[in-house]
Amino acid sequence: MRLSTYFLPTLKENPSEAQVVSHRLMLRSGMIRQTSAGIYIWLPLGLKVLRNIEQVVREEQNRAGAQELLMPTIQSAELWQESGRYDAYGKEMLRITDRHDREMLYGPTNEEMITDLFRNNLKSYKDVPKLLYHIQWKFRDEIRPRFGVMRGREFLMKDTYSFDLDEESARVSYNKMYVAYLRTFARLGLVAIPVKADTGAIGGDLSHEFQILAETGESTLYYDKAIESFELQKLTGDIDAETISSLQGIYAMEEEKHDPANCPVAAEDLRTAKGIEVGHIFYFGDKYSEAMNAQVTGPDGKLVNVEMGSYGIGVSRLVGALIEANHDENGIIWPEAVAPYKVGLINLRGKDEACTAASEALYQKLQNVGVEVLYDDREVGGGVKFANMDLIGLPWQAVIGPKGLEKGVVELKNRRTGEREELSEEELLNQLTA
Repeated sequence: MRLSTYFLPTLKENPSEAQVVSHRLMLRSGMIRQTSAGIYIWLPLGLKVLRNIEQVVREEQNRAGAQELLMPTIQSAELWQESGRYDAYGKEMLRITDRHDREMLYGPTNEEMITDLFRNNLKSYKDVPKLLYHIQWKFRDEIRPRFGVMRGREFLMKDTYSFDLDEESARVSYNKMYVAYLRTFARLGLVAIPVKADTGAIGGDLSHEFQILAETGESTLYYDKAIESFELQKLTGDIDAETISSLQGIYAMEEEKHDPANCPVAAEDLRTAKGIEVGHIFYFGDKYSEAMNAQVTGPDGKLVNVEMGSYGIGVSRLVGALIEANHDENGIIWPEAVAPYKVGLINLRGKDEACTAASEALYQKLQNVGVEVLYDDREVGGGVKFANMDLIGLPWQAVIGPKGLEKGVVELKNRRTGEREELSEEELLNQLTA
């Protein structure tokens, strides 16, 4: 992509309305623009990051055996009245009346709809277990939306729902999602702390929040240092109960639930950090299946309520959370797994024919070998180009200038470490495709 034609409205100054780092940098780097309180347009750079995160989430859900579908954003109020949550949910739910005076709502979550789908189509114990998920926009009418996409009113969520015959098999599904979440966040370059949590309005008796570590996090966490060094590569193939038990047995609590006098972790092994919640998983048994009559015939011919769980990841929230955990005074530092482009190509002298010819040739070669590249071909000063590349945070910067051309080298900068090295074109291509 050529920066001269790219829609990237960057800002030099920090927007006054932005209170946290991620909001400031997403506005400054041209990732989003606000249309109303808590609602944003995702511009091309921001949308690429969002889609990259979505794909990592999708791949790990598929790997865990979940099947993707897509449910609508607008739901019938009748389903929520049937479960008993319509009046209980509160003003965060946006309620709508259509032209036929039917009560509708913009879905804040999908337990009722997926339960209705299950009960109308699956009837036998042979039809379970099932793991079904979708990635869909949701709306919650927050009274004070803030922190940009970290706490907006409209947001992109991944929701998975499990259906099982009994509690034992339901916990197997729960554990699959537990591990899938650890894998997902590890692929995104994040340390995720699974914290035992309240189930809240969704209900149930088993729940974990996944908190990623960031200095600007809203929650204070106390946890055993063992969680940071757990080897996620061990979580491949079949996952035995012992591994799951050891993982879930590692101490991690939010400040409100941490009891220093009775903490089982030795003082030298206890860590304290700020966390940002990016995922939440629940096992709630037959809370919805009983209320909505979602039953299957068991092996003995008797009808039983299916056991259910739900598992959410805030995909759009993760964009902000990743920035909170990956930035410096100059801008964003994207992990390669989600970066909008792998490398930014900088032509230091746009009016120099030799520099332009070399830059154009390298731009084409990078695309030919499958490296996503953002080429700054604008006729502006080098300082502006460097500042913009640091701001948007691509993992690598390849710089072509007159001095380098004389020596037959391209300068390659690592955005995270700041390290620079001079490489031949062949060496550069080899490093970026390794």
